[in-house]
Amino acid sequence: MRSLLLGVFVCSLLLSVQALYSPSDDVVELTSSNFNREVIQSDSLWLVEFYAPWCGHCRNLAPDWKKAATALKGIVKVGAVDADQHNSLGGQYGVRGFPTIKIFGANKNKPEEYQGGRSSQAIVDGAMNALRNLVKERLSGKSGGSGGQQSSGGSSKDVVELTDDNFDKMVMESDDIWLVEFFAPWCGHCKKLEPEWAAAATAVKEQTKGRVRLGAVDATVHQAVSSRYGIRGYPSIKVFRKGEEPEDYQGGRTRNDIIERALDLFSDNAPAPEVLEILNEDVLKKTCEDSQLCVIAVLPHILDTGAEGRNGYLEVMAKLADKYKKKMWGWLWTEAGAQMELESAMGIGGFGYPAMAAINSRKMKFALLRGSFSETGIHEFLRELSVGRGSTATLGGGAMPKIYAVEPWDGKDGQLPEEEDYDLSDVDLDDDYDKDEL
Repeated sequence: MRSLLLGVFVCSLLLSVQALYSPSDDVVELTSSNFNREVIQSDSLWLVEFYAPWCGHCRNLAPDWKKAATALKGIVKVGAVDADQHNSLGGQYGVRGFPTIKIFGANKNKPEEYQGGRSSQAIVDGAMNALRNLVKERLSGKSGGSGGQQSSGGSSKDVVELTDDNFDKMVMESDDIWLVEFFAPWCGHCKKLEPEWAAAATAVKEQTKGRVRLGAVDATVHQAVSSRYGIRGYPSIKVFRKGEEPEDYQGGRTRNDIIERALDLFSDNAPAPEVLEILNEDVLKKTCEDSQLCVIAVLPHILDTGAEGRNGYLEVMAKLADKYKKKMWGWLWTEAGAQMELESAMGIGGFGYPAMAAINSRKMKFALLRGSFSETGIHEFLRELSVGRGSTATLGGGAMPKIYAVEPWDGKDGQLPEEEDYDLSDVDLDDDYDKDEL
């Protein structure tokens, strides 16, 4: 009996630690199953916190978040997502650290990042400013109509219209991954899916840079292609990958479900990002600006490691790039001493080589690898960053440092500079010179 009571006590204690918000709070608990209904299809302005139960900053924020929710009740909706449990939602909205606060206003598919303070008063002030801006947009006619209509968050133009004539060229001959909906115009379930499919198409196109596409076939008109794939009910969704048999889509039908599945397909089929040498400013700028995070290694001089040693370090980076390819981070390297201003800006110095730092170029923040330059050490470093636990600092000067153009490594061992031979035959020495004076 005592062990049973102890177990109940421990479970209750764990639940109390995990649950930052309760039904008695004015904070709406948001999940993968209700987020679309509560937030995306709502006319209201929403402030949404993405948190993790283990996050100390999240626990510190919770009392102020509750106070703000109570103060804003009936004016602005305040919600919270346990992104540890519902990680697809966090991934969809680019959440990389905790707590992250997003403002869902006129365009629910593209929320704004909340940049204000974390006190209850600051949160309320930020919400009221966002509300005033939303009202101004509606008065000027920029919001695009009612919240329900706007909330589709996507454009039907991003859903590719597929036909008997263009299906093979667009889908079967493409290197991209396709999710194709076969629908009938009179089908109620198809009409219900339409705004979700459109919103997902826009988000997926942006997040995969067009490598995963969503299409739609009117199966009542284009019967040849529909018959080829055995379409009997509507809507039917199939996944097409080049060189493989199409498979039935098995996920949910909300935009979040569709986006999550599409990103999984992209990750599974995407090649690992290339580990690029920093040869000039353009390489650094393009890689870091196109990525949420840029992972930069400073490797020892080639004379210290030889080609075999350097390739070993690059192989470790390539393995980690593949492991984290779903994050779509950039991966770069440079030789020690080649980019001294970059090394200085990232705080590399005194730790020896190889060294590594990760840069968020949008926030001009960086984190430095303190552990070993090994697959295990780097994995631990990146895992901590990906869940918001890493220690960060401002990049030196608050801007990207100057990058110098260098010649690419030729893949060979380094060569010591050749010493010049000096001909001393013509040098006259004084006969009177006293050897004892040396």
